[in-house]
This record gives sequence, C-alpha cells and structure tokens, in this order.
Amino acid sequence: MAPALEYSPEVATALQSGRPVVALESTIISHGLPRPENLRVAREVEATVRRHGAVPATIAILDGRARIGLSDDELTRVADLDDIVKVSVRDIATVVARGRNAATTVAATSHLAHLAGIRVFATGGLGGVHRQARETWDESADLTSLSVTPVTVVCSGVKSILDVPATLERLETLNVAIVGFGTDRFPGFYLTDSGSPIDWRVDSAEDIAAITRARRALSIPAALVVANPLPEGLQMDPDLHDRLLAEGLALADTSGVRGKDVTPFLLDYFHRASGGLSLTANTEIILRNADLASRVAVADA
Repeated sequence: MAPALEYSPEVATALQSGRPVVALESTIISHGLPRPENLRVAREVEATVRRHGAVPATIAILDGRARIGLSDDELTRVADLDDIVKVSVRDIATVVARGRNAATTVAATSHLAHLAGIRVFATGGLGGVHRQARETWDESADLTSLSVTPVTVVCSGVKSILDVPATLERLETLNVAIVGFGTDRFPGFYLTDSGSPIDWRVDSAEDIAAITRARRALSIPAALVVANPLPEGLQMDPDLHDRLLAEGLALADTSGVRGKDVTPFLLDYFHRASGGLSLTANTEIILRNADLASRVAVADA
C-alpha cells in the first residue's frame, strides 16, 4: 500500500484481503451537485457500492493528505467546504505540500486510485475536448491521464456540453479503449446517444471483468472506459437539452467564463434553467454507474 496515501480502515482492510473496491471521485460532491443534494447523493452512491458487496473509496485531499476512502464526517466536509479547490494530477503535489483541501477530478481520482491498488472507478462523465477548442486549445487533462493510467472507468460518456466527436478522436489517438454497456452508441451524459458509434459492445459485468483481466495480462498501460448510457426514459428531453446548451454556452461567453470553470458553470446553468431536471438525470447517472462498477469489481475480484 502506497505510504503517501492515507487509507480509511474499511478500504485498507478490503485491499489487504483482496475484497473488491470501487473508487469514487469527490469533484461530483464539491462542484458537480448543489447543496444539500451533493451530500445525500454521495451517501447514496456509497450505499449502492456496498449493496453489491464492494467497498466504496471516495477520494479527496483533506488537510494535505490524499485520502483513499472517507468517513461520513469527511464526506460532509467535502460537501460543505466553500474553499475546497478542484484538482487534476498536475496540482496534487502542490495541494498536498501546502496542506490544502481539494476535490479530485477524473484524472486525479484515477491516478490516486491506481496508486492505491484500486482497479475500478465510477464517475458521472469524463472531461474532454471543449467546443471551440480549435481556437482555445482547451482540452481536459482527463484524456491524457487516462492514456497512462490502467484503471477501468465506468461513466456515461463525456459531458454533453463538450465536443463529443473530437473527444472520441483524441481517446483513439491516446489508445484509451472504449466499450459500450448494452449499446453500440456512445452516450452523451444527459442523453442516451451522443450521435457517435462505439466499436465494441459488452452486455454483462463478467464480460467487462474478462477484458480487464486480459488487459492486465498484456500490460496495457491505458484506461478502459465503460460507457454506460441512461435509458431513454430517464434522459433529458433532447430538444430541451440542446436549447439549454446553446443558452448556457452563450452566457458563459458573455460572462467571461473560461477553462476549467466552464463545466461547473454550465452544469449549474442546466440545473437552474431545467427546473431540476438535469439534477435528476445527473443523480441517476452517478447511481447507475456506481451500481455497474460495483458488479464489475466483484466479478474482477
């Protein structure tokens, strides 16, 4: 077990005994969901993981310590802190050295999970290539981090506010494998289908576990992305989604919102402008991905 990390007793015991563990990111709690729903959903996600026989390991940096697994009091801190920052891999060491508090992105969570010996990670949606990237060069560090981090990431595609086709091209270039769970179409986070195809389909947790074992045996250094779509009955209305996206992007531009601030800005706009419909979809996404990730971790163990 990596000495630079601080493990919760539950996670430490699980890893030492070979029990299945599922990593969970903390940016969803701190920046992705409004209060008090963020804490309620965080607790429900952990309960979902336990219900399937796996151990949840929510990852965050608190008081300069990289925590692998949080107590309920620590979950509450992440949910309630006003000055908690959002960090990717490049900022982890700086935050640790300065004794700060930070929530981990997909990239940072993947890195710390792999360092801790955790193979499966559940999140909502990946970061990706931003719209207007031809002018701004704005691309999430999630993509390059996943190219060098051999974890299995269960998600609902990339956030639909991004340039999905460009993101898929980058993932292909970076050798990040993608399989669709019960689908051959790449999901668009709030939407069941982003409009882009996937080459490989899987239909059970056991199928995914078999692929992860083969990847370890072949020493493939990149992540496996498991794209788990919302059922059509639970997705946002596509017309409403497209209208809110256009409005939100225009508002972000006029408000001078740039870089890593764009995603939380747009997610907040979706929540307010949809009357909470996007929050309902977001919650379903997180819970369904935690459910599938737990079954994959159990099958892999």
